[in-house]
Amino acid sequence: MAAEMAEQPARLSELIARFDEIATRVRAVAPAPLGAVTIVARGSSDHAAVYGRYLLEAATGRPTSLAAPSLHTLYGIDVDYTGQLVIAVSQSGATPEIVRTLEALQAGGGRGLAITNEPDSPLAHAAHDVIALEMGDERAVPATKTVTGQFTAFAIIAAALGRTPFTPDEIERVPEAVRIVLEDPAPSAAAAHALLAAAHLIIVARGYLYAAALETALKIKETCSLLADGYSAADLRHGPIAAVTRGLPVMALCVAGPARADVVSLVEALRAREAHVLVVGNGGPVDVSLPAFPAESLAPIPAVVRGQQLAYELAKALGHDPDRPAGLTKVTPT
Repeated sequence: MAAEMAEQPARLSELIARFDEIATRVRAVAPAPLGAVTIVARGSSDHAAVYGRYLLEAATGRPTSLAAPSLHTLYGIDVDYTGQLVIAVSQSGATPEIVRTLEALQAGGGRGLAITNEPDSPLAHAAHDVIALEMGDERAVPATKTVTGQFTAFAIIAAALGRTPFTPDEIERVPEAVRIVLEDPAPSAAAAHALLAAAHLIIVARGYLYAAALETALKIKETCSLLADGYSAADLRHGPIAAVTRGLPVMALCVAGPARADVVSLVEALRAREAHVLVVGNGGPVDVSLPAFPAESLAPIPAVVRGQQLAYELAKALGHDPDRPAGLTKVTPT
């Protein structure tokens, strides 16, 4: 896991260097006019899909949603996806229900695009076209470089289809931001030490960073056998905050941008409830820093890497093997 995390700056640079080629393929497969976008995924890929949903709806102005695979694999519903771009995301490209759902939505008229690290996989063969991440083999069970590759691929797709809330220069600086995080593990190690006695953990964010909160929670669950839940700051206020009691550990992700004020306000409310809050971000007082760049809409990528780093450090401190979590396999055959 540590070695694969360390590869991310170079692998992401290589992926971004293929920007024009990927954008051309995306435009060729997308329906014209584009009616809507649907994304199909599970696990870490589903968190990349949440990020893609934010980016694609902002860029295209078209409805963007996450598919419910069970409707197609268990209930066999009839659908009309004419005019829709269907993006199926899977690190291995071998999860059966992702392949079957993509096939069902394409049969319903959708145009299918796969995002996978395995260009010779069943998913890649099923789609009308494929974005091969080319992140190299990933041996650790917890996905790291393939996740940041998926996040970056969604940024490229959004830029190919519309006006993005980031510039070409900002996306080119993403690998540098990731490198800065990886070269500074001390804040994550300190945060891991503070969480050693935790039995439950909440990770909260809003807007673009919500996907990073979900992914960080999953990495902690996978590597540390610790119950961790990712929440939108807005959703936490709608009831679950009642379960936040004295001493409960909470990580809040926030960077400079429109969502920051709401998360800062929530942090104040959580501290008033005597929760133990760690702030991860930039643009104000923080416990775990993130680089001051790139744009808020790209900040989830280095934030995901901070989450990987924290999960790795906490797993080691707890005596777990982060590469081989008990009871998990690389491909989940749902």
